[in-house]
Amino acid sequence: MSYSDPISGATSHCEAMAIEFPDLESVYHKIASYCDQKLWHQLTMTVLTFVGTPSNLRPLSSTHAELKNTFLAIYQKVMLVFATKLNAVSLARIAAATATASLTAGSLTVEESKQLLEDLVSRQEAGKPHTTATTLFLRSKIGLSQLQHSHDTSKEGLSSIYETIKTNTPLLNQLMPDTPEAMIVNSVHYEMTMTYYKLVGPPEAYYNEAIHYLNYFQPDDPLKAKAFAMDLCLAALTGEGVYNLGQVVTNPIVQVLQGTPEAWLVELLQACANGHVQAFHTLRTKTYPAEIARQPALVHRGQQMQEKMTLLALVQMVERPARSDRTLEFTDIATRLEIPLEQVEWVLMRAFAVNLMKGSMDQVDGTARITWVLPRTLNRDQMSDLAVRFGEWAAKVSKTKDYMEDHATLSS
Repeated sequence: MSYSDPISGATSHCEAMAIEFPDLESVYHKIASYCDQKLWHQLTMTVLTFVGTPSNLRPLSSTHAELKNTFLAIYQKVMLVFATKLNAVSLARIAAATATASLTAGSLTVEESKQLLEDLVSRQEAGKPHTTATTLFLRSKIGLSQLQHSHDTSKEGLSSIYETIKTNTPLLNQLMPDTPEAMIVNSVHYEMTMTYYKLVGPPEAYYNEAIHYLNYFQPDDPLKAKAFAMDLCLAALTGEGVYNLGQVVTNPIVQVLQGTPEAWLVELLQACANGHVQAFHTLRTKTYPAEIARQPALVHRGQQMQEKMTLLALVQMVERPARSDRTLEFTDIATRLEIPLEQVEWVLMRAFAVNLMKGSMDQVDGTARITWVLPRTLNRDQMSDLAVRFGEWAAKVSKTKDYMEDHATLSS
């Protein structure tokens, strides 16, 4: 077989498709031209755009019925023909887009969609040396597709995905950071892991993976963005050990809930993050009790959420004084946190235990001395407050410097 045969086959397919779908004629002619000129990068980018456009997915006529749809046809008749010439990750992205779109359209079953990606893994390993990035991407896409479409929540089905997570996670460190390939692979890996933990829990595990995924998330689908924002808020409120709520509150993702019936979630999260005890209590018991009652996560983990609110209110109380004045009276803590005086010692011990802060207590004097507070993401108001305090500190340093210089002059 001569080298011209595969090119001839690919261009012939494009010509046939251009006749069957006149509105896509220009795209097919462009693809055929790139094949003929061996412009592999341009070919890959054009096909990536093609399979990334849902309106381009069309069922084929009886003449080409075995190919099922336009995405599967171009993948099989063009891209696989030149697989060894193409960027491996880009080819994997085309395969994934083809499998997902065909599964959604009903052209492929869940198992057939999975097999399409498994076959590409085998091709990559049998042909030119496969890359870690390609393997990670394909395995993550297979796992994500199973989670989103198969609805297999059996122990066996979930254990195979967990094995993929365990295998993939250490391999991520082998990728060159901040490269386009690394970003693509990280995005699909963290989408898979957060989807897994959303299904099996606990919420703090989901939260940790979702925060990573947030670095790559593109809110181009309003419904998907809204669902993600809700899940993230719920996990932040209920996840054990999740105290840096500023990571979510200050992120643009929560803005998609503004003006929707779920905007109350952002209010609740902001009150908790800012340590506003009274506002949090009012939202829970008076403003949004019905909305909260409809969220099982908030109902089942209501006690943990209240504890988090109390601890973050303590953190806010500690952060208000200057660093040289972090001795707090038990009576002041009880008043600020709206808890009985006898619970103050337990709250302080709990804050020390979860590493929110470090310090010591004097039960005789009824005081607590705080020496360190866990750094957190600050909102705009907190940053402004910090700037004021820094300015005050700088003024004190300047006065001390002037005093020392004057004293040195008088002594001489």
